[in-house]
Amino acid sequence: MYRSLSSRAKRQLQSCYSVFVLNGMLALSIGSLLPYIRDARGLDYVFAGLLVSLHSIGNLLSSFLAGPVAVAVGRKKGVLCFNCFFPIAFLLLLVGNNNFMIAAAFFLTGFARGATSNFCNAVVNDLAPGQASALNGLHAMFSLGAFLFPLILMCITSGGSKRYVWAIIFMLAAGILSFLIYALIPDPEDLKASKEESGEAIIKDKSLNFLKEKLFWLVVFSLFFYLCTEQGVIGWMVTYFEDTGFISEGLSQITASVLWIMIMAGRLTTAYLSTRMDKRKLLPIMGAGILIFFVALLFARNTALIIVCIMGFGFSMAGVYPTVVSFTGDLIRKYSMAWSFILTMASMGSIVMPSVIGHIAESAGIYMGMSSVAVVMVLDLILLIALCRYAIKKEA
Repeated sequence: MYRSLSSRAKRQLQSCYSVFVLNGMLALSIGSLLPYIRDARGLDYVFAGLLVSLHSIGNLLSSFLAGPVAVAVGRKKGVLCFNCFFPIAFLLLLVGNNNFMIAAAFFLTGFARGATSNFCNAVVNDLAPGQASALNGLHAMFSLGAFLFPLILMCITSGGSKRYVWAIIFMLAAGILSFLIYALIPDPEDLKASKEESGEAIIKDKSLNFLKEKLFWLVVFSLFFYLCTEQGVIGWMVTYFEDTGFISEGLSQITASVLWIMIMAGRLTTAYLSTRMDKRKLLPIMGAGILIFFVALLFARNTALIIVCIMGFGFSMAGVYPTVVSFTGDLIRKYSMAWSFILTMASMGSIVMPSVIGHIAESAGIYMGMSSVAVVMVLDLILLIALCRYAIKKEA
């Protein structure tokens, strides 16, 4: 696939992969910095859960707006408009002196992240429609960034927890770098124009007829419950281990890096396997692995066993999102608004779950809060199986 791309298309792909590393750092900074911000500000579980949800609300809003903005001003100008909020968010965290500014900062991190995801997923899907390997490669870069940030944070705070502000400064610089990469990325509209000239372009339907497609709803709800799982666990995992005391504070931060190195390994493995094995067989296996390892993690008390469960959980969940998205290749190419609607509706899961966990944790403890995630994992497994059965039936 990569060999068949033009030099301009390869630059687009490489730029999307590069910026997704920074997007991974942005995503993981929310959960990793939360314990430090919570201790420094004396925040309770409910407000901390609200902060994680505000990030997801920003992500949702920008995912929805990214489509219309791209239509109005073009994809590249649109994503630059959204991405400028990346450094602004961390500037607010750096100078903010009240809870409102902290809340605004968390919201803006999501506002910057959502459009990034929309842009990069759409560009890669246009370059390699329906190919799970290309999308898994993209999300592996996200995992790389998510793996690196907790390690960077751990090194920065090794001299004292109050030094976490230097991690915020680091992310401020990463936000500026992200904006510069987007400014240099080849404009997708130019590639579209060249395809139109060669007769390769597909005229997209601007209607909402995709809402009548069963595939659309299966994908939306599969991603909804997956994002409930992802944001619930990632947003609260470090806090969960620190507050329960099942492992030490230092190891609690390392768990985030362990999780994301396994997600990165899992996505690369899925990218490889998806070229040799039917993705409709892979997806249910990954869904079952997520549930099994997470339930085992809830019962684990031994440090070694906890690390093994985190590794299995991360490896299992790695390929779910990009593989589900790969089912929508023709849908996204046919309908111009389909991807924005999928992202927006599915992202509701990442908004709801962190707050649900926070409210349960405040009344019944953080252990019960995290345990609630197992319920949505069961629902997601059912939907993943239904999606694969639908794809098999449709092909038959």
